[in-house]
Amino acid sequence: MTGICDGRVVVVTGAGRGLGRAHALAFAAEGARVVVNDLGVGLDGTPDPDSPAALVAEEIRAAGGEAVAHGADIATGEGAASLITTALETYGRLDTLVNNAGFLRDRMLVNLDEDDWDAVMAVHLKGHFLPLRYAAAHWRAETKSGRTPTARIINTSSGAGLLGSVGQGNYSAAKAGIVGLTLVAAAELARYGVGVNAIAPAARTRMTEHTFADTMTAPTAGFDAMSPSNVSPLVVWLGSEASEGVTGRVFEVEAGRITVMEGWRPGPSADKGARWTPTEAGETALKLLGEAETPEPVYGA
Repeated sequence: MTGICDGRVVVVTGAGRGLGRAHALAFAAEGARVVVNDLGVGLDGTPDPDSPAALVAEEIRAAGGEAVAHGADIATGEGAASLITTALETYGRLDTLVNNAGFLRDRMLVNLDEDDWDAVMAVHLKGHFLPLRYAAAHWRAETKSGRTPTARIINTSSGAGLLGSVGQGNYSAAKAGIVGLTLVAAAELARYGVGVNAIAPAARTRMTEHTFADTMTAPTAGFDAMSPSNVSPLVVWLGSEASEGVTGRVFEVEAGRITVMEGWRPGPSADKGARWTPTEAGETALKLLGEAETPEPVYGA
């Protein structure tokens, strides 16, 4: 197989199903050798007896590609370290990391308990940080040895992280944190030849089948607008050498649409040059709000 990722070694977390599986297959179709990570848990993060990572790796090999399965928990230091080690020991290099693993434990805030908060934070936020940290340490060592890589990291945020989502306080906070992590990583890792970007995808997966239940429609004219495979082409490009110079960006991806998200920018401002009184501060804030753009609504509001 040849393509824009020919010869590259790509790690994809949560690649047993949904978006991760689509990414793994798309990278392999473009010539990449793929490490397919999946712990094989259910939608809520509890153990699933039928881990799918080996099935996806076999699917890639059956199509003529190269892939290896990895089943450790990337939200632990040991699991994340072994993920990077698997790529290096199997293929001798690492070029791209796609952080995708995640699950849901949705509750309204007054019903959200500490375990549900911690579990979602662990898989989404810590599960992004740890593989990123071990991959970055490898690429830094490569740079110090005089072999500056052309490396890429693609993180997975969400519209819930950008706008918020009712009933998903833990998930929204974790996905917003991933955007912040992406921006810092892009700034810190540029010196090591690493480009870092994030996507906010919308597609039919186990995690979204209820969210999109009212909007999902049957494929028309051969195009399934909610297929996870629609998201993967941009991910593959971001994971290739062709994306040189693109870093610190967030892309919303859905169906045939790609949007560059512009994030927080300064809006209307006032400077008294001295301390405000509470009344003055309030009056000024109301005036500025009247001049500002109306925020996009929270999902489900």
